[in-house]
Amino acid sequence: MDAPSGDDVQQQIIRELKVRAAIDPDQEIERRVAFLREHMAASGQHSLVLGISGGVDSTVAGRLAQLAVESARAQGMDAARFVAMRLPYGVQHDEEDARTALRFIDPDELLEVDIKPASDAILESLDQGGLQFRDAGHRDFVMGNIKARQRMIAQYAVAGARSGLVVGTDQAAEAMMGFFTKYGDGACDLVPLTGLNKRQVRQLGQALGVPARLVDKVPAADLESLDPGKTDEEALGVSYDEIDDFLEGRPVTDRGRAIILETWRATAHKRRLPIEPD
Repeated sequence: MDAPSGDDVQQQIIRELKVRAAIDPDQEIERRVAFLREHMAASGQHSLVLGISGGVDSTVAGRLAQLAVESARAQGMDAARFVAMRLPYGVQHDEEDARTALRFIDPDELLEVDIKPASDAILESLDQGGLQFRDAGHRDFVMGNIKARQRMIAQYAVAGARSGLVVGTDQAAEAMMGFFTKYGDGACDLVPLTGLNKRQVRQLGQALGVPARLVDKVPAADLESLDPGKTDEEALGVSYDEIDDFLEGRPVTDRGRAIILETWRATAHKRRLPIEPD
């Protein structure tokens, strides 16, 4: 049997990630708010929890969560609340963007937790336990994943205390490129942005009224202390425009296609549950 062509693989990825080439932002907002509200109610929980970074993904997801709990309260679920969290590692270089996002989202409750002491303590314990790294860059990379997982530890602690569900910010562009930390920002209960590529998340942001500075902001995960503000596109080696074109079934450059397909294969483990014996 012949191996599938690049076009066949592209269509397979699009189907697997549930991406549509065009969306109606207002319909998507309504559908995704209902998704959050209905799953919160069905779970028996009465709050949603999400960390707000100041990027467009968490801003859009946060506003959807706030609208969902407001809708739930209007339907008689009086205890429904959205808990937004700030989870900086010490001082965040774009802290003002996070504050702008929070003012826009207007969450029911805001909790702030500095993950630096806990993250530093874990790395220090690993050092004392004898773990060695190739170089300073390797150590910084591992620390970045520790930060991401520490943030999720904090969010699940709050969810446990508030009878809540943790909301994730993963969207199709990040899912395809495996651009998330396994059991870190990739761990959550509800993923309202599933099936949207980056430009479609921005379309929802515009329809919701997210401030333009956040909608148009250059995405940066900000996990590496040695390279603060490093953009996602620098890390990925390909632009979000090209990733989004690929997910919409459009042609992309040979270089872009090669990077996307190789990254898709290399990060397959991130999109699966733990592997078990046959």
